Amino acid sequence: MTQVTERETPLQAAPRAAAGRRRSPAAAACVLGGAVAAGLGLGFLAVLVIVLWISSPYPDSGPGGALHLAAGLWLLAHGTELVRYETLSGVPAPVGVIPLLLVALPALLMRRAARLGSASGDGGGGDGGDGGNGGDAEGGREEVLPASAVFSAVACGYLSVGSLATVYAAAGPMPADPLSAAWHVPLVAVLAAAGGVWSAKGRPVGPLPHWVPGSLRRAAARPRYPLALRAGAAGALVLLGGGALIVGASLAWHAAEVQASFLALTGVWSGRFAVLLLAVALLPNAVVWGAAYALGPGFALGAGATATPLGFAGAPALPRFPLLAALPPEGPGSLLTCATAGVPVLAGLAVGWFAVRRAREVRYRETALTAALGALVCGLLMAGLAAAASGPLGSRGLASFGPVWWATGAAAFAWTLLPAVPVAVAVHSWRTRPARQADGPAADSDDEWHDSGVRELRWEALRRAAGTLVPDLTPQDLPQVPPRAAAPPAEPAPAPEPAVAPKPPRRLTVVTGLHLDLTPAPVDLTPAPVDLTPAPVDLTPAPVPARPAGAPPRPLVPPVAGARVLPRRPRA
Repeated sequence: MTQVTERETPLQAAPRAAAGRRRSPAAAACVLGGAVAAGLGLGFLAVLVIVLWISSPYPDSGPGGALHLAAGLWLLAHGTELVRYETLSGVPAPVGVIPLLLVALPALLMRRAARLGSASGDGGGGDGGDGGNGGDAEGGREEVLPASAVFSAVACGYLSVGSLATVYAAAGPMPADPLSAAWHVPLVAVLAAAGGVWSAKGRPVGPLPHWVPGSLRRAAARPRYPLALRAGAAGALVLLGGGALIVGASLAWHAAEVQASFLALTGVWSGRFAVLLLAVALLPNAVVWGAAYALGPGFALGAGATATPLGFAGAPALPRFPLLAALPPEGPGSLLTCATAGVPVLAGLAVGWFAVRRAREVRYRETALTAALGALVCGLLMAGLAAAASGPLGSRGLASFGPVWWATGAAAFAWTLLPAVPVAVAVHSWRTRPARQADGPAADSDDEWHDSGVRELRWEALRRAAGTLVPDLTPQDLPQVPPRAAAPPAEPAPAPEPAVAPKPPRRLTVVTGLHLDLTPAPVDLTPAPVDLTPAPVDLTPAPVPARPAGAPPRPLVPPVAGARVLPRRPRA
């Protein structure tokens, strides 16, 4: 039966209501944290744009236009396409090339907000008071929000600010495409919030939730999938490192063209600073382009122009920009451009190396399958990076700008699959090779102690050290054991004797009246003289009679002539 209080309120309803009141501040704090994360990103870009607008000698619009532009850049950092209406042809031109370095700003802020929201209740509740009746511990437990609640609250606060920024940027010179903003901003927010909550919970890699099908949970629990993810990530990092090396070498090779393009864009320091910031923000895009160039598909430059290691085809109409000045020259490729094929080969070797488990019970088929899955993961990662690093820079001729995502992903999968599988099998075979046999060098060095010549030398050294304790005898000095005559045939065992009846126990008679003298007799403790002169020992062997010819050898233990079995006498 449910108990009630003085006001006829059930006791079970009070803790639930109190828990709701305690949880509402924590959830509100998470919502506020998501909104603050979005506001910090907007504020940083707004300050940067305002500083550039103030330092510009010929500003095109007022501070309102600069703030609208800052909101558009914040949406562009999430992958949203902007639309530029002020063009020479009058046709709206989309701008979809996202500076990948700019994406790190909202992602890091959102991840930090999710981490703070997940860790806000871990140590709370211990100082509060509920009248000293144990409410501190209960408050400490109830202050901690579940991961799903933190994720939803932070994402809700972030997306509310994002929707307001989309509406505000619509009145600026470069408004955002509403359809593009409707799924790009939530995608970045969800991924960053999930990463922050996962990091705050200790990065668990345990089983999947219960609502996931059992077959999928059992398949994900196999060790091949974490190994495949690690191998694929290693291959993608090698490809990106090779792309960075290619971009750096090309910038150094075309240093004069890069400098001339940078100085020709603007003559004021504020404009050059803006161009420098844009070039730095686009450096990750150039690294992905370099990786796609090394893989073979290359990248498109609009108007049917494509740059690959085999040649630069087409005549692109490119704007002046320092990174575009470092493109390879037009015409067929050279031996130097074809040498970039070594980058995907190294990526395949990395995938094969990291796909091998150290357990000896793993089969070769499992290792080969893990390497193939690692190559697939590498291909998917490169396809996603290529899709994020490319996009339109205008209409018509500049509608396609950057690497093609599906071609880059397929090339990364094929290039890494070919060397990864044999390398993984070879590394597996080397790590699980059997131990050295007994005829190896180590065994030979151990057997030298037991060689016949060394054994005699060691025995001679031990005999000399022992002195007279070990007599110097030859085989002729050893006594000859005479042969013994053949043993007579064994006699039949006599019949057992009949059992004897037990005797009655004896009685002990005690006689009194005897007097004993217990005084100890004097003992003479004078030591007697001891003669320590050793007695002569006759070592002459006794003559051993010769064994007659044809006689059988005498056994070492004489045979038993007969045995008598005695019955066990019972105890009285």
